[in-house]
Amino acid sequence: MDSKIHTENKFEEEAVKLLLSTKEYAEGNPMDFNKESALVQSDLFSFVQKTQPKEWQKFEEIHGGQSQERFLYRYSKEVQSRGLLDVIRYGFTSHGVKFRLAFFKPASGLNEEAIDLFNKNQLKVTRQVKYDRNNEKSIDLLITLNGISIITIELKNPFTGQTVTDAKKQYMFDRSPKESLFQFNKGALVHFAVDTDEVSMCTRVNGRKTFYLPFNKGYNNGAGNPPNESGRKTDYLWTEVFRKDSLLDIIGKFLHLEVDKDDYSSKLIFPRYHQLDVVRKLVSDSEINGVGKNYLIQHSAGSGKSNSIAWLSYRLASLHNEQDQRVFDCVIVITDRRVLDNQLQDTIYQFEHKRGVVERIEKDAKQLAKALEKGSNIIITTLQKFPFVIDQIAELPARKYAVIVDEAHSSQGGEATKKMKEVLTASSLEDAEAEDHAEVEDYEDEIRRSLTARGKQPNLSFYGFTATPKYKTLEVFGVQGVDGKPRPFHLYSMKQAIQEGFILDVLRNYITYKTFFKLTRAIEDDPEVNKKKAAIAIARFVTLHPHNLAQKTEVIVEHFRQVVSKKINGKAKAMVVTPSRLHAVRYKQEIDKYLKEHGYIFKTLVAFSGTVRDGGFEYTEPQMTGYSERELPEQFDTDEYQVLIVADKYQTGYDQPLLHTMYVDKKLSGVKAVQTLSRLNRTCDGKVDTFVLDFVNEEQDIKDSFQPYYELTTVDESVDPDHLYDLKSKIESAQIIWETEIENFSKVYFRPKTELSATDHAELNAAIDPAVDRFREMETQEQQDDFKHALTSFVRLYAFLSQIMPFGDMELEKLYTYCRFLLKKLPKIETDPFHLGDEVDLEYYRLQKMKESFIMMEDQAEYGLDGITDAGIRTSIDEKVPLSEIIEVLNDRFGTEFDEADKLFFSQIEEELISNDKLAQQAKSNTIENFKYGFDDVFLDALISRMDQNQDIFTKIMDDEEFKKVVNTLMLKRVYERLREAS
Repeated sequence: MDSKIHTENKFEEEAVKLLLSTKEYAEGNPMDFNKESALVQSDLFSFVQKTQPKEWQKFEEIHGGQSQERFLYRYSKEVQSRGLLDVIRYGFTSHGVKFRLAFFKPASGLNEEAIDLFNKNQLKVTRQVKYDRNNEKSIDLLITLNGISIITIELKNPFTGQTVTDAKKQYMFDRSPKESLFQFNKGALVHFAVDTDEVSMCTRVNGRKTFYLPFNKGYNNGAGNPPNESGRKTDYLWTEVFRKDSLLDIIGKFLHLEVDKDDYSSKLIFPRYHQLDVVRKLVSDSEINGVGKNYLIQHSAGSGKSNSIAWLSYRLASLHNEQDQRVFDCVIVITDRRVLDNQLQDTIYQFEHKRGVVERIEKDAKQLAKALEKGSNIIITTLQKFPFVIDQIAELPARKYAVIVDEAHSSQGGEATKKMKEVLTASSLEDAEAEDHAEVEDYEDEIRRSLTARGKQPNLSFYGFTATPKYKTLEVFGVQGVDGKPRPFHLYSMKQAIQEGFILDVLRNYITYKTFFKLTRAIEDDPEVNKKKAAIAIARFVTLHPHNLAQKTEVIVEHFRQVVSKKINGKAKAMVVTPSRLHAVRYKQEIDKYLKEHGYIFKTLVAFSGTVRDGGFEYTEPQMTGYSERELPEQFDTDEYQVLIVADKYQTGYDQPLLHTMYVDKKLSGVKAVQTLSRLNRTCDGKVDTFVLDFVNEEQDIKDSFQPYYELTTVDESVDPDHLYDLKSKIESAQIIWETEIENFSKVYFRPKTELSATDHAELNAAIDPAVDRFREMETQEQQDDFKHALTSFVRLYAFLSQIMPFGDMELEKLYTYCRFLLKKLPKIETDPFHLGDEVDLEYYRLQKMKESFIMMEDQAEYGLDGITDAGIRTSIDEKVPLSEIIEVLNDRFGTEFDEADKLFFSQIEEELISNDKLAQQAKSNTIENFKYGFDDVFLDALISRMDQNQDIFTKIMDDEEFKKVVNTLMLKRVYERLREAS
């Protein structure tokens, strides 16, 4: 048996065989590759002379024996100025002679000459191509088109212990962007990292900043690839994607340049697999079935819908059937996103090299009617004009239309799809909520109603993109499956988007009001967590009535200040979702008042429609914010504002990556719940999680809302903070992680920025690598799995619980940070899901955690200095009094109205303290002054444990420091004397 059957070399050999078996590829000779020009020059000249003999003859007449040198010189100049993609598509002109470097398949089959030229394109695959000037480094596979490098490929075989991750690292750390082959849009157009299970690709090799996208089919509605009974999971790359028709189609009609003023921010957009798949399947089905069919495309946020719509628009506008007749006379795109308008214009210009293909309707219905009548190729208009579009199409039956609808419109309040009350006058928040609570129809309802009102129209095909199709929409537009149930024509699920790292899982850190306080109490009660000041604040929150706006304001502001404000390197923002416009107005007033009273520096904005009348005053969004409705999103994007309060605005179609936390004070269910909470899911550098604190909804209802679109349930019913210590013990018992190595790691990781040195990276690795080695030496795969599972669970649980209340246990913080980085270095049992911007995330995360750790240490020190003394308490209180007299003293002094029944609360507290063995021992051997220090802690614990039994007394104790001192002193005296008597 061949002992090398499992090697990377064998994988490379078989990949080439698959390409050659198509009869569309020839195998190249690596010696023919020119490193300076990144060309196989002999192939390029052969192609030009074979397909354009007259042009080449004319060129030779001009330049004689210098023809090839002049051709290459002009080619190089054009590539440098215009970019390789544009030169491949449109060729170049030199001395009046125009040359084409590739020929693309014509939209119509009538032009036989064009088809013949397309067939003469020459694809080659070459193994182990040396690309560097020192002739030392090689790329596994190089694909050339007519001698021009278009694709590089690094292959890895998991049988040898390496995966697609290692291939990506090779591009990042061992492939210089200065080399001709890897220069952006001058060398190869795209670079693939491939193993037998997964594929990733990038279009810009840029060192550590090299940005990869997954190029996988997806499996079970998630990431990865399905099993392949006849070969490797990634064989579709060779047998499908890299076929001649497919590859030339991608270069001609998909790849496009997204230009930025800063050249380093420009992007070459290569379609992800699902984008390629959906456009091709929609085009193929439309070509076969013609006009008159509806298509529902369920693509999650993070799917790149804007690009998919742009590509689809262009393809449908030029689509011909088998009889070489245009399938559609006009493509109409319905969207409210101006970014899509610009994207369509720029993308299609790159395909066509002419303006006017896309016409934007910005004025009125007359402009739209004129555009429809004259037959503009692609029309882009707003959702508000959709009913008129349908009416016009019905009146022009001789013309055939494709209507593409983009769900992610930005008509923030839904004014386009409902008639809102202009003025709300309500006597209470409850009335306001009832007025505004009626279910609002959205764009989907409007579209469905407009289309169904006239019945099926034979001259219209409808293509609807949505992440959350409603039941009725599926009924009307879905494709019937084998079980008779309607389904979307194409799916890219939320689950897949999350697993591929394009959006964050907003349910991972979702918590209800009730559970929030259950957890904070549990954290506070843990003896290993030293966070007394925060514990007192949290204990007060427990008593807050969930319907009191001012009290919920305190929860929101304090949670944002203590936890959220430190996220995303201190740039995190939050949204407060309110049940009515009046709620939004009053929340704005309450939060601003609270911020001013406490001297907090962050600022708020509010968003609501129309005018709200309250207490004789009228309020509008522009009046309360100082900005027009159009300006508000831009202002919230600045560093000046951190919290956005909304009432049925910005809950759909609003992208703000810095939005980290949502405080929900509105009943949500179904699609509305998904759309609202999904405002948090956008990714950005440094954003590794999200958080939802829900005052009114139940976890199960939210689960039920997400399940149809999510396919992955991650909301935990309950969490026990003590489980952290259970996991810590389990991790330690494996003896993989050593305390000395954690300390060495932490000394570097938490080192002040001013003391960072060039050896930091090496020191961090030196502290982690021994643990990696010990992990490799574990006896069985099962032991490795158990350890890794415990490590992962610990990291996730700590990250989750720190959202509720930052821990004061520095040992846990050190272990968490160490484990988080250790997980990244442990051998992959299965390839981890792809994460965007991992390298940058770590950099931001480090800064964030250093800052957070510093704040925690400061809080601890502050508490240590904040002891309660007897100063200021009158000596008359020292007298021994029965409980009934304590009630009288409190009522007389503080104006409270506690009665004899309230005596039971104090009695229960007292008996609990008396039964405490630790206090009994301390009372025997200490003066009352010394006894007091142990007593204070136990007394606070007893109060918190019984807070639900008498919230009035508990709230008074926590709100009034003087009242608290009196109660504390009275109870101290009684308990001390009773314990001394008992001894």
